[in-house]
Amino acid sequence: MCPMSSQVKESGGDAAIACGDLGKSFDGVPVVRNVDLRIDPGRIVALIGPSGCGKTTTVRLLTGIYRPTTGWARINGIDADRLTDRQRQGIGYLPQLPALFPDLSLWENLSFHASMYGLRVRRRRRLQQLLTWVELWEHRGKRIRDVSGGMQRRLALAASFVHDPPTLFLDEPTAGIDPILRAKFWARFRELRENGRTILVTTQYVGEAAYCDLVGLLSDGELLGIDTPDNLRRAAFAGDVIDVEFARQVEAEELRGIAALEFVLAPPEEVEPRKWRIVVRDADVAQRELATAFQHAGLSVVDLQEHVVDFDEAFVRVIERARRRRAEGVQVSAGGGLS
Repeated sequence: MCPMSSQVKESGGDAAIACGDLGKSFDGVPVVRNVDLRIDPGRIVALIGPSGCGKTTTVRLLTGIYRPTTGWARINGIDADRLTDRQRQGIGYLPQLPALFPDLSLWENLSFHASMYGLRVRRRRRLQQLLTWVELWEHRGKRIRDVSGGMQRRLALAASFVHDPPTLFLDEPTAGIDPILRAKFWARFRELRENGRTILVTTQYVGEAAYCDLVGLLSDGELLGIDTPDNLRRAAFAGDVIDVEFARQVEAEELRGIAALEFVLAPPEEVEPRKWRIVVRDADVAQRELATAFQHAGLSVVDLQEHVVDFDEAFVRVIERARRRRAEGVQVSAGGGLS
């Protein structure tokens, strides 16, 4: 993804959610810095990062709960901290700490949220649909104080959807939820996306990046970049990756000719005895070329295949690389791709 133009950074254009040079400090200590972001309507975008990296603060800035120290945040072209009550009815927000009343039942809590948005027509049907979706219908009469934290989380998620908003901010919606329910929730998120809804999600499950249109990585309060899930994988090694297993143990000196090949982007790395990892420009082309190169070098290959980088591996490598660059005084924040 290319860096955002100055015009987009200044106004947000026709984006559903946008911010430019967004920052927040508490008692003079910056928590979020220089975040540039644009989310077009009908997209699912995830913000992923280590604990304490600024995900929740960024969401609170984008929703107007916090007023920015620097920069701006807008929803549908309107400053987030200046939205009217009516305009806020077009937003769904799931906070990290649910706003629930312990002495009310699950049904009563959800009904209260519906009333705040003026939902009167077909309210009962809507509440039943949502409670069934989050698998709480049979528990609807229980008081909040008597149910588990996971059930409270599911009810809070249902509450953020109760008024069917076009724009949703979900701060760790699947935290503490079992894998089967997580898959069910993500299926619903994708259905909403297909119907034109815009969803910004923070998540502690890096693998959920696969369900999103775009993924933004936050580290130490800075947005390292935002890109597609596939490009996040590529960003881990700044290219495609080939794993090679040789018939015998090979020394680095024997692979100097391989490192010099035009399509090889980094010196081969030994991952275990007889097994090496090579970063290349294009895996499909490289597999054919490498097989020939190894044959000419007199190196017998047992196995040669593309290494599919999983999201956890990509996440760790990109974050660690950013922290090394930051320690060296190199600028790491970016408005475009992650590589």
